[in-house]
Amino acid sequence: MTSESFLAVICAALIALTYGMFLSFMGYRLFLLLLPIWGFFFGFAFGAQTLQALFGEGFLATVTSWIVGFVVAATFAVLSYLFYAVAGALIAGSLGYALGAGIMSAIGLDLTFITWMVGMVGAVIMIVVAFAFNLQKWVIIVATSVMGAVTIAGTFGLLFSPSARMIEQPVQSVVKASPLLVVVALLVAVAGIVVQARINRSYEIASYNRWEQAAA
Repeated sequence: MTSESFLAVICAALIALTYGMFLSFMGYRLFLLLLPIWGFFFGFAFGAQTLQALFGEGFLATVTSWIVGFVVAATFAVLSYLFYAVAGALIAGSLGYALGAGIMSAIGLDLTFITWMVGMVGAVIMIVVAFAFNLQKWVIIVATSVMGAVTIAGTFGLLFSPSARMIEQPVQSVVKASPLLVVVALLVAVAGIVVQARINRSYEIASYNRWEQAAA
């Protein structure tokens, strides 16, 4: 590895670690700032994984998967920025999808239609529960803490796993990289939930509809 590529890896790792820390410990407070980034990256991975699951393509193996990934990413980012309801559904859905698909990948299963369907069922259940019981705040706190922890562990896991594989199967990649990373991710996630719950006890994100506000 040349000095230039090594420096690039270090810079990318520092950016990812910083983003993961903000997600884990300040996710709810900085939700409106972090949301478009969240929506873009989740949408990109979800779009590409959907094509992979439905048509048996390799993850990001075709131009079509890249295009679909970017289109879904941009759509999620824009809609979540404009509408609070979409933002809440996106966070809840991404958490449910990650848990469902993550469990399947953690037991060694690759991304197949069944894995994708389990993730989709998890997403729907999480969205319904969040809105039915008005748990959007807690879903955001838990989701940002967990995803931030996975981002931090995944950054270190990239040293042992190709980046595309990490995006495709983050849980499986972290587990295979090192059991210690799983422990780190769990500790960071729990710490993030506790810290966010304490500092956001009396803080609530106001619902918004920027589309109507812009048209008014």
